[in-house]
Amino acid sequence: MNMTSIKRLLLATDFSDWARRAEDHACALAASWQAKLTVMTVLEFPPGMDPNYAVNKQYLTNRMSEASAQLAKFKHGAYARGIAVTTRTATGMPSEEIIAAALAEKADLIIVGTRGRSGLAHVLLGSTAERVIRMAPCPVLAVHTLKEESLTGKGISLDRILVPTDFSECSEEAVNFAAVVAAQAKASIELMHVVEPGYYSIDFTIEHPDERVQQRQRSTEQLEALSEKLSKAGIAVEMNLRGGSPSDMILDVAKTTSSDLIVMGTHGRRGLLHVVAGSVTGAVLRRGTIPVLAVRNPAFSGRFSDA
Repeated sequence: MNMTSIKRLLLATDFSDWARRAEDHACALAASWQAKLTVMTVLEFPPGMDPNYAVNKQYLTNRMSEASAQLAKFKHGAYARGIAVTTRTATGMPSEEIIAAALAEKADLIIVGTRGRSGLAHVLLGSTAERVIRMAPCPVLAVHTLKEESLTGKGISLDRILVPTDFSECSEEAVNFAAVVAAQAKASIELMHVVEPGYYSIDFTIEHPDERVQQRQRSTEQLEALSEKLSKAGIAVEMNLRGGSPSDMILDVAKTTSSDLIVMGTHGRRGLLHVVAGSVTGAVLRRGTIPVLAVRNPAFSGRFSDA
C-alpha cells in the first residue's frame, strides 16, 4: 500500500456559523499533523459584471475590507494555537477560485463546511460545495454543522474512521487515502461492505439463495484481503459485513460505533451528478451529520489528472 502524507491543507470559508465547524476541523488537523494551512475566502462576483462600475467597485471594496478583517482574526486565533496560516482572497465564482487555489497551493486536502441534514440537499443541487467535490484536484472534507451546534465549540477527535467499500476502483482510492489519514491521525479503520437485498434478474427470476451465500463469501474474502493490506501498513482495522440498504447501513454503523469520519469514493465530474440522483455517497452526505471525506477517482479526473 502506497503511503504518503498530508502536509498541505486548504480551508475555504465564508466565516458564517455554518463554516465554524469546518474551521475547527482545519485547525485541529493542521495542529495535529503539523501541516501547512491556507485559509481562503472568495468575494463572489459573477463573470460578465464590470468590476470598475461604481456600485460594483464599492461592493468589492467593502467586501474586501470585511474579508481582510476576518482573515486577520482567524490567523491571529490560529497563531495563538501554534498554527502557521497563509491567507488568500479571491474574487469570482467560489468553486472555480477554490479549485484554482487548490492547484496553486498543491493542496493535499480541501476542507469546506456544509449545513448538514436538509441544508445539504441544497448543497448537492449545485452549490459551491458540490462543485468543489466534483472538480477538485484532491480529496475534499465536507464538515456538517447543525444549527444547534454551530457555536458549541465541541472538541474535534479523529480516532475511528469508517470506510465503506464496494470493491470498485473508486472505493480502492478511498481506502488508500483513508489509510493515509489513519496513519497520520493514529486512528483505527472500520472497513465495511453492504450486501444489497436480492433482486429480480432480467428474466424475472429471483436470486437463488446459494448465489447469496456465495456473494457473501466473496465479499468476506475481499474484505479480508483489504484488511490484511491495512494491517501490514500498521493500521488497526476491523471488518463489518452487513446486508441491506448501503446508505442506511453506513449511517447506522457510523452512529452506533461513534465514527469520527466517513471516507467514501466519488467518480468526479459526473460523480456528483450521480450523487444527486441518489447514489450511496449522496445519500450519506444528505442524511448524515458526521464529516464525510470524498475521494475522487483519478480515472475520471479529466484536465486535473496531472495535478
